Amino acid sequence: MQIKAQPMGATQTNCYIVTVDGKDLIIDPGMNATKWVLENVTNPVAILNTHGHFDHVWNNAEIKSSLNIPIYCPKEDAFMLTDDPLGQGTPKSHPDHLIVGDESLTIDGIELKFRHFPGHTPGCSIIEIGDVWFSGDFLFEQSIGRWDFPASSGVDMVKSLEKAMSIKENYTVYPGHGNSTTLKAEQRIMHYWIDQVKSTI
Repeated sequence: MQIKAQPMGATQTNCYIVTVDGKDLIIDPGMNATKWVLENVTNPVAILNTHGHFDHVWNNAEIKSSLNIPIYCPKEDAFMLTDDPLGQGTPKSHPDHLIVGDESLTIDGIELKFRHFPGHTPGCSIIEIGDVWFSGDFLFEQSIGRWDFPASSGVDMVKSLEKAMSIKENYTVYPGHGNSTTLKAEQRIMHYWIDQVKSTI
């Protein structure tokens, strides 16, 4: 597996191109991602959204149109791709495949899994490919996603952190913003974040 990453837009949202067996998956194509994506893919097969916030889906439609590939998005966040709930002027896009909960799937021979960790958004998920997590805005290096946006839930965030705490395997984590980390490293401070979230709900 090869991973290319580029921070995009004012929020410096990481867009990833993941190449497995010569096939490219595009994860979270945010603002101004199109040019970089088109210059760095050779055999694109899908666009994957970790969640529906504008800075992760901004160039969904443009890239889908340019490359004629499908969009996969968590079902609970699909409304964000058309309704622009944060009022950012996000170009509308329409997912071709809706992911429900924890779902394993195969795209052009590439096995992957969406793991549902709601809280930041209702559909917030990580995308697991092999021993790598693309964690969107659920988990960052020494931090977690905000739980105070419209449609966010502190209650769900606590449950998601507890779920992540229970996972025994280690994963390399590529987040939606900032540097890569590991699940084991973040599990060491998850109790702190659970307490922080609980103090607000």
